[in-house]
Amino acid sequence: MQKLKVAFICVHNSCRSQMAEALGKHLGSEIFESYSAGTEQRPEINQDAVRIIKELYGIDMNETQKSKLLTDIPEVDIVVTMGCNVECPSLPCRYREDWGLSDPSGKEDAEFIKTAQLIEKKVLDLKTRIESGVFK
Repeated sequence: MQKLKVAFICVHNSCRSQMAEALGKHLGSEIFESYSAGTEQRPEINQDAVRIIKELYGIDMNETQKSKLLTDIPEVDIVVTMGCNVECPSLPCRYREDWGLSDPSGKEDAEFIKTAQLIEKKVLDLKTRIESGVFK
């Protein structure tokens, strides 16, 4: 069976969507392919997010990821929006859901940790649902 392609998207593709891409690759790569993108690019991923993901999961997003536009990723099966406070980007897909996550940018480490842990739970739930055939 071909792996489903999952895109985690938000406007800037610098924090939550990057964290979700990293955790999707780390926790679900045997089940689905993970991508992230946005409608705007940033010169670098949010360095607080990079630091927290490295501390919690041993993943260095600076080595494996960069900010991307929606046009930089392949066609996907599932789109997960992060909970943008502005209009979330749109991308063609078979299934879409919003995770309603607050942006921790500019906040204390505790907010980044909370966001990372929420993303971890949601990625694991998504993996379980894909494995069970919910997205056929």
